[in-house]
Amino acid sequence: MLHPRLRVRAAGVLLHPTSLPGPWIGDLGSGAIAALRWMTAAGLRIWQVLPLGPVGDDGSPYNSPSAFAGNELLLSPEELMSEGLLPDPAAGPRTDPVDYPAARAAKTAWLMEAWARFSAGMAPHLDAPFAAYRQREAAWLEDYTLFQVLRRAHGGRPWTAWDPALRQRRPAALDRVRRSEVDALGREAFGQFLFDRQWAALRRRAHEAGLWILGDLPFYVAHDSANVWAWPELFALDERGQPLEVAGVPPDDFSATGQRWGHPLYRWDEVARRGFEWWIARSRRLFDRVDAVRLDHFRGFVAAWAIPAAALDARTGRWVPGPGEALFRALARALGPRAWIAEDLGCITPDVEALRRRLGLPSMRVLQFAFDGDPANPHRPEHHPLEAVAYTGTHDNDMLAGWWAHLDPATRARVAASIELDDDPLEALRRAAWGSAAAWALMPMQDALGLGSEARLNTPGRPDGNWRWRLPDATLPSDAAQRLRALGRATRRHPPRRLDPGS
Repeated sequence: MLHPRLRVRAAGVLLHPTSLPGPWIGDLGSGAIAALRWMTAAGLRIWQVLPLGPVGDDGSPYNSPSAFAGNELLLSPEELMSEGLLPDPAAGPRTDPVDYPAARAAKTAWLMEAWARFSAGMAPHLDAPFAAYRQREAAWLEDYTLFQVLRRAHGGRPWTAWDPALRQRRPAALDRVRRSEVDALGREAFGQFLFDRQWAALRRRAHEAGLWILGDLPFYVAHDSANVWAWPELFALDERGQPLEVAGVPPDDFSATGQRWGHPLYRWDEVARRGFEWWIARSRRLFDRVDAVRLDHFRGFVAAWAIPAAALDARTGRWVPGPGEALFRALARALGPRAWIAEDLGCITPDVEALRRRLGLPSMRVLQFAFDGDPANPHRPEHHPLEAVAYTGTHDNDMLAGWWAHLDPATRARVAASIELDDDPLEALRRAAWGSAAAWALMPMQDALGLGSEARLNTPGRPDGNWRWRLPDATLPSDAAQRLRALGRATRRHPPRRLDPGS
């Protein structure tokens, strides 16, 4: 059954925090608060973010060393100063696009300063909350802090290249690390505590503004992660800890050679034998941060594309079965009713659609995919059901303005034959998506601002230059907010006067 929250006719924007204003990289401080105010002025109810976990220097939120931890690069120096953890001022330049190595160097220095001040007793109001946090989150936090400290001690090498006793998690070896690295482990835990503290405060502000946060749960986890190191039995690995096969997708509209993600596959028999406990813990942790969750790569729950580990691309591979409905039954028993959305784009077969329908999950419909000439195309706005989330485009698409500018004449003609274009074709396209019957309708912030291909966040299959876009100005334009508010009224997506963010 469709979750009640997903039946509300509402609108929102996709804006990952790294794209917000702030020194070095977007963060959870004043830039995020200003964005919430802008969303309220625009009459929105949904703020969609990408995965919030730590990232590497490529910035991909889908290649994280933890499915539980938060991204410390998003820590706001302003908030650290307000807690007495940084001197005033803690300045840093804005970098466009995002420079992840520079941001990491700056934020690491700030975090070390914050930890030193906390350890010296300069923020006593945090003593009890931090102790409670370490105890409450110990089930994942201890493995994560050990992983980060050990990875740094091994020069950033993956866990499969560590000393055998540590790679194999022998208790005596781990106990020696716990005794010898008390300060480093504490600093890692403190960074996670600060992230959760700042994110929780921002989420409260979002709720006060009547906004729900839509989060994202990646289907896979990175091989070089605390998750695979701590739970190797849940993944299809050889005796050296290397993946037997790696994940990806076969060739599709995004890439002629498919996408080779490189993540290890799950041993679903073992995951199920353990009662899906890791997936339950992971999902519970995410719902502590957000109000609804997009299930990335939903088709993987039915079958996943397994690529030989030695293959250079994804053209060779095979479909292997996923967990199916059993996982979702276990999640429902443990978590109760939750607002899930299925990312069902790409190679979707009837069994994938059947699972989505049995679970009562909304599907995703993307306007840019609607004009292939097939009158039955499910992405056409007139075919959107209530149980759907309509998008102008996703984080993997070109921006609407860029897409329109690069359309061939035949496709432009099909667009004109399908929707009523006027002097502003972009506004007509936005109106077509938001005017559909889908309960939720979203667009990337770039589309709301009318930005072009230069503002694209990710190009699937391209290894470099992704995840780096930032808002061009510290102040979001009020005219764009008013235009979006008018669009919400015209398409009956304007929020009611009184909002209940928890409903």
